[in-house]
Parts: sequence; C-alpha cells; structure tokens
Amino acid sequence: MSKIDNIDVEALAKPLTYPTEAFLSKDYALAEKEKLWPHVWQMAARVEELPDVGDWMTYDICDESIIIVRTAPDTLRAFFNVCPHRGRQLVDVPKDVHSVRGKNRRSFVCGFHGWTFDTEGNNTYILDPQDWQGALNAECTRLSDVKIDIWGGWIWIHMDLNAEPLIDFLGDAGRILSHFEMDKMRYKWRKWVVYPANWKTALEAFMEPYHVAGTHTQLLDYGDYYAYSAAYGLHGVSGFDQRDPAFQMSQSSSVTRAGKGDDPRRSTYELIRENYETLNYAASTETLVNAASRLVDELPEGTAAGDVIAHWLKSAKADDAARGVIWPEIPPEVMAEAGLAWHVFPNMSVLQGITFALCYRTRPYGDDPDMCIFESYAIERFPEGEVPVTEWEETEATAEGWGAVLAQDFSNMEWVQKGMKSRGFRGPLPNPHQERKITNFHRNLATYMGTGAPRLLK
Repeated sequence: MSKIDNIDVEALAKPLTYPTEAFLSKDYALAEKEKLWPHVWQMAARVEELPDVGDWMTYDICDESIIIVRTAPDTLRAFFNVCPHRGRQLVDVPKDVHSVRGKNRRSFVCGFHGWTFDTEGNNTYILDPQDWQGALNAECTRLSDVKIDIWGGWIWIHMDLNAEPLIDFLGDAGRILSHFEMDKMRYKWRKWVVYPANWKTALEAFMEPYHVAGTHTQLLDYGDYYAYSAAYGLHGVSGFDQRDPAFQMSQSSSVTRAGKGDDPRRSTYELIRENYETLNYAASTETLVNAASRLVDELPEGTAAGDVIAHWLKSAKADDAARGVIWPEIPPEVMAEAGLAWHVFPNMSVLQGITFALCYRTRPYGDDPDMCIFESYAIERFPEGEVPVTEWEETEATAEGWGAVLAQDFSNMEWVQKGMKSRGFRGPLPNPHQERKITNFHRNLATYMGTGAPRLLK
C-alpha cells in the first residue's frame, strides 16, 4: 500500500486537508513538466479521429508535442514532434489551436533543412549525408518513439517506452469500465476552451456531486444528490448514495435512477429529462428519455421504484435494439460498483452510462498556473450509418455554448482559482465521504511531485 506522510487509503475516510501550491504555484506548474506528465499514461484522442491509413494528428501537453499517425488499418504509431537534426517541430502547432491534423500522410518533412521521415519514424532523406563522415546512423536520425496503446476506444500515449502496460495503469478503473464497451461509442459533440483556472481546479469541479446543492440548485427539484466517493489506487469513483439503505439498488448510484417524489414513474422521467436537456443533451440518450416518458402510461400507479427502473431500462434496451443499437450485458454487481463517474489519473473524468458517456479532460495552458485547456465531449452508441460528423469546437464558456449545467460549473471554477489565493483561506476541507476522489487525487499527485500530500485535520 502506498503511504505518503502517513496518509494511506484507509485514512482517506478521515477529515483531511492539503496545500494549495498545486493550484497556484508557478514553480509547481513548471515541475509538473518533469515529475508528472512524462511518467503517466495520457488519453490523447479517440480512435475514430484517425480512421484511415495516413491520418495523423498532434497531441500537446505543456512543452511536449506528439504526432500520432495511423500506419496500417490496425496500427497506430506515435513520435515526438521534433526533427532530430536541429530540433525544429516537424508540424507547426500554434499556441491557440486544439490540435493539428491531416490525412493521406506518407512522410513528414522538416521545414528547416528538408530532412524527411516516413510514417514509421525512419529517416528517408538527409541533404549531404557524407558531410557527417559516417557518424550518422538509423538510430540517431529517426524520430523519437512514444509508447502508444488503445483502450476503451481512446488512444493513450506514454513518453517512457519502458512504462508499465496501460491495462496495469488503469487497474480497477479499466476492469470495471471495460464492461461498458466504450470502444463502440462515437463522438456526439466535442468542445474546448482556454479557461482561467488551473487544470486541477477545473477537473475537480467534475469529480463529485456534493456541489449540486450549491451550484445546480434547479436539479434538487428532481432528485437527491447525496453521494459517496471511493479510491481505486490511482483512480477514483463517485456515485449517488442513499442515507437509507432500503432504497439501494444496483442502478441507484448511476445516472439511470429514480427521481424524487411519491410517483417514481413521473419523477424518473422528470429527472432524466432535466439532466439530458440541461447537460447539452449528454449524460443520457434520447432513447432513455423517450422510454421514461412512457412510464406513466405503461405502469400502474404505485409501482415500486425498483420495478419502475427495471421496466424503463428493459423498454429502452428494446427500443435501441430495434434501431440497431445493442446494449452490452453488464452484471448487476459491476453496475453497482461502477457508480456514476470516474476520475482517471491524472486529468480525465468519465461519467458513464450503458450506451453513453460524458467526458472531461483538462491540460495546462503554457506555464500559467491560472489557465488551462478545458475539454468536454459526449460519446454514444449509434446505429450503423448514423454517426454524426463532429469536430473540436472552440466554444465560449456560456450556457448558449455548453448548456445550463456546464455553464453553472464554469461560474465556479474561475472564482475558486481566485479565492484560493486569499490570505483568509486556510486550505481545502474536502468532505471525507463525498469528495474522497479529490483527496485521493492529491495523495497520488504527491507521489509524483514529492510535495502536497494530504494531512489529517487537527
């Protein structure tokens, strides 16, 4: 078991605090470039972004730029975006773009001296190679490789070729989420923005439902938002909880749950509809909303909540099957353990459903600890031939661009970043039951960074 300053996994259940340097310190932000990002697996893209041989794109994190290219129908390669001659980027990546991408690439040519590389990273042209007096060889003139793997329909990269396998890094998060077969989902929409908060401040806004009562007050009319939070090694999960165990069921911790009120037929529809519409038509599907809208007609008054949920999901599953969307078979015990949403260390959040997911990723923006690149996207199972065409859209942080709920989250993040700088702020006081994902996040950050470990409140 990993221990930092005597804080182990069991101690995460106790009241803790941690320092704010991870959010505010320029030195900390600079140290992340050496101590964090080169040593973790990072989700770089979705596989569907590179469908054809010769498709390529860049993924940038801090000062590093990486080229990902499809070299064969079943093969992706990744390289550092730098020419081994004099260090020029092979692909120009301006500061304020999400990524650079293209198609039909057969080679990369350095714009400085014309050195050329094939999509396997091999050098295929050097001007006047004889001038090096035989010192050049294939190893020193090829592109520098980056480790790459695929899981869940995502492309993952690691800068260390000797890194642990991705499946080991994902651990229990991968074990549980693999049941949802996210590799069969495709983009519904995807948005990004440069936002005035540290990447951790922004990410943590989506790591717990404890904030619903203060931020998304309109949702309280439709459901209860008491939650639990649990650590799974590097990663963590949160889910809706019940103060009364009598109301627990395998679905009750996820987004597909009964709403608030005496008639679960009506409240389930009202809750799922409100979530779907105000979360930019994500965190559910149109099929689920439509099936919930029929509950009051298909079930008698007085039907128990568990029976309502079972009927709803069975009906929605049949509706999806009729249009060519087949649900994965997820055991009830896995569904219960899966909860509502996962933090995948270090910078990814996944709110998962049986046929959909709402995902977030945050990244540093230059060396400024007060800025980040914030991304959110929805993925979903679609019938064959009905996958929407999407692109990354830079979208202002407003309700018009992101939906009401995400706009409410934006209305906090910037001011949390500013508020933590106050001399009157004594340090975070995370909820030991409902915000344990966050203290686990800082526990794990501290193992990489060597500072910032949570400590017991006294």
